[in-house]
Amino acid sequence: MAISYQKAFDLMKETGVTTYRIRKEKIVSERTLQNLRDGKPVSTETIERLCLLMNCTPNDIMEIVR
Repeated sequence: MAISYQKAFDLMKETGVTTYRIRKEKIVSERTLQNLRDGKPVSTETIERLCLLMNCTPNDIMEIVR
């Protein structure tokens, strides 16, 4: 079982939030963004920050893939 964060990147595109902005405003680091891209574990703090930024819930940015 793995977690996919593709929904986060799709929502970023929909809401106009760029990874450049996320890095520039120090919302999350480049390393954390890469972990999201690779489906690697990230902290709940990271999920919270992204949810607050895009006004969404964790279900909107991640899903379990089997």
